[in-house]
This record gives sequence, C-alpha cells and structure tokens, in this order.
Amino acid sequence: MVGGENNGAIETSVKETTIPAAEEIAPPETTQATEETTSDTTAETKPKVTEVTYIDGILIANKTYALPEDYNPGVNQTAKRAFDEMQAAASREGLNIYISSGFRSYEYQAGLYNRYVQNHGKAEADRFSARPGHSEHQTGLAFDLNTIDDSFAATAEGKWVAEHCHEYGFIIRYPEGKEHITGYLYEPWHIRYLGVDTATKVYNSGKTLEEYLGITSEYDE
Repeated sequence: MVGGENNGAIETSVKETTIPAAEEIAPPETTQATEETTSDTTAETKPKVTEVTYIDGILIANKTYALPEDYNPGVNQTAKRAFDEMQAAASREGLNIYISSGFRSYEYQAGLYNRYVQNHGKAEADRFSARPGHSEHQTGLAFDLNTIDDSFAATAEGKWVAEHCHEYGFIIRYPEGKEHITGYLYEPWHIRYLGVDTATKVYNSGKTLEEYLGITSEYDE
C-alpha cells in the first residue's frame, strides 16, 4: 500500500505516487480487551478494535476490517523468507527486486495518512493510502517493491513479479481496474503473502482477495 519496515529487518522511507496464507502462517496471539471508544485521525468516535480478523485462515486488513492499534507483529518471517526466495529466483534471471516498504506500525501509518489528507484531502487520500489500522503493512505480510509508481508494471521486474509472485506465496493485492472492489488504486508494486497454495488459487481465479473471500472493503461512515 502506498504510503517503512523495522523489527531488525527492513524499514525505509517511501516515495509515494501522488496520483490524485495464511495456510502456512500460525495466527499470532491477540490480546483481549474491554471494548471502549477512541478518536481516530478523522476525529470520529468509534468502538475500539480489540481483535484481528481471520477469514478462511487469512488475516484481513482492509477498509472494512481493521487491526487493533496495539497489533505490532513486525515483519512476518515466513513471508520474508518467501520474498528472499523470490528475490533470488529473479536475480538468476538478471532482475533486481527489492523491498521499498514493509511493516508499518499503527502510529507510523497514522502519520503517513494524515500527511496525505493535508496534502490531497481526505477523499483523494483514501483512494491510495490506508487509514491507521486498515493498512496491510501493519500485518507484517505485505511488501512494496522497487519503484512505488505505476511505471513499475511495465518494467521487466514488474512483469516478472506479476507472473511469478504466486509461486512464492504472494499476490498483487490491488489489481488494475479493481478499485471499486479493493477500495484502492492500482498498485503493481504491492504484494501480499498468503502462502503458495492460497496465493496460487487466488491468482488462478483472476479475482481480488475480496472477491475470492466474498468480503467488502468499505469504510463504515
């Protein structure tokens, strides 16, 4: 997702475009808490999210399903190893793919999103940046690759990733022409780890993750 990775792994600043699994991953433990209210970045009062959501064993973070503010797993090491294998395979073909942005905390995403709102307005920012708690990067299972720009799709690396990433357990999370379903503009650089079996099924279906699971991605406003 358009706008950073830590946990001793990868954390970089991200250049943003201004176009204005699960079967292999054991679900991390979550902390139960008493539901209360809190103010989000839009100054609205909503019930505090206290649990993560798994659908068919897949951790979901989109506009409909949020993550708790204190959910801070860092980079998922299974996903990172899968990326390393994919990177090595691409390198053997003379291609260079790398992670530009990985795990982001709730707080990091809040700062990022608020900056976009200030620069572009809320409606436009919502098309290419997730509100805090709704970013896949907070799951530790998503990576932005190389140049964070639509032009990545036309590069040799971008074409290779689109064709082969499912073989390593990833999908292109926000496909072209699917903004009305995923809630976000086309992002050829954003990959999400699901595990090889699930990623291959999603890839072969030609569907977005939302379509594959039969879920929505819409903010509750």
